[in-house]
Amino acid sequence: MKINYLNYNNQLLPDNEPILKAQNRGFKFGDGVFESMRMLNGKLAFADLHADRIKAAMKALKLDGYNYFDSYFLKQKTTELLKKNRWFGNARFRLSIFRAGEGLFTPLENKAEYILESLEMPSSQYELNKKGLIMGVYDDIPKAIHVLSNYKTLNALPNVMAGVYQKQKGWDEAFLLNQNGFLCESTSSNVFIKYQDQLYTPALSEGCVAGVMRNVIIMLASMEDIHITEAQINPEILKEADEVFITNASSGIRWVMGYGRKRYFNEMAKYLHLKLNNYLR
Repeated sequence: MKINYLNYNNQLLPDNEPILKAQNRGFKFGDGVFESMRMLNGKLAFADLHADRIKAAMKALKLDGYNYFDSYFLKQKTTELLKKNRWFGNARFRLSIFRAGEGLFTPLENKAEYILESLEMPSSQYELNKKGLIMGVYDDIPKAIHVLSNYKTLNALPNVMAGVYQKQKGWDEAFLLNQNGFLCESTSSNVFIKYQDQLYTPALSEGCVAGVMRNVIIMLASMEDIHITEAQINPEILKEADEVFITNASSGIRWVMGYGRKRYFNEMAKYLHLKLNNYLR
């Protein structure tokens, strides 16, 4: 059986060996952040945007050493891990950064430690899903709106419970609502909606993650003279929308086929997917 490796604080270790102690603050308190990234043809996509978000998230959590996790670090460490695992340039990475040391709710120090994991991917470009997603709304635990809402923290229980719920319902993903009952994001992605020839996405002020791919799609749309309105969105729009798609840095764009009895088109998703891959070339 092939052994895969991870990077734990600059040590390349087999990923099937225990490395964390029971005192680990990421495990005990969800005290940290994480970043999901994609490498295509040996190049880490959107490294600068990922580094910017990591820096902002670490600042928000009062974690020291955020300048260490710059785009050079991300490119160097992902390439190093790719070579160690003897993969061929296409992989997904997860960088988990957590507060070191012990303490209860009040930490004894603010030094950061990290784990970089990887998963080999079969394609050298983003692939649009052939079969559209079926989704529903998860509203048991609304997502709170606060200073940390836009970051991917290790404390992601609303998303976990949404994932449990969607599995029970047989959905592919679930829409999450914020504390005010408006659309926020999906279980793992940002949400875009085409309604009456206009594109909409929940504003960052609605508590959604400030996704790297969300940022890229807004940029690409602007380059194509497609205006995207960042807004407060009532979930009732899902019953009338023409098209819905979701985005993240690992998968790119995924189009939604159905919500309840409503069925959607996917022309805009196809168009932006093509522009995304062309941009990366």
